[in-house]
Amino acid sequence: MPKKEKGRSHSTRPVGKRPPTWCKYTPEEVVALVIKLAKDGNPPSKIGVILRDQYGIPLVKPIVGKSILEILKENGLAPKIPEDLENLIKKAIRITAHLQKNRKDKHNRRALQLVESKIHRLAEYYKERGILPPNWEYKTLVASVS
Repeated sequence: MPKKEKGRSHSTRPVGKRPPTWCKYTPEEVVALVIKLAKDGNPPSKIGVILRDQYGIPLVKPIVGKSILEILKENGLAPKIPEDLENLIKKAIRITAHLQKNRKDKHNRRALQLVESKIHRLAEYYKERGILPPNWEYKTLVASVS
């Protein structure tokens, strides 16, 4: 059995900036699909996966000229905080709930510190880029768990 490679899956994105010849969707149809999937409650990353797997649309940007997030922002459907930050916050909440039941779990206390550190670093990055408002703040829950 071959040794498992670490890191990326070694797949590469298409080189060309033009839409593939076999993709028969018009830009208007792709935008409509993105809006429909967003209204169904799917986050931007899941919209991309659904378009790829169910509709055979490899990338939205070459077809429409805009990314999925740009389309959602134009239509007022973009998430309030970026998806990666939201996922980290949900992870911290799950770890905190676990720590309240299992107070002596030192390993997960450390894991919570690491996740919250990632949240703070990512929030700082988004504040610098103007994606989050400058007064946005993540309230840490470590003190209430200890």
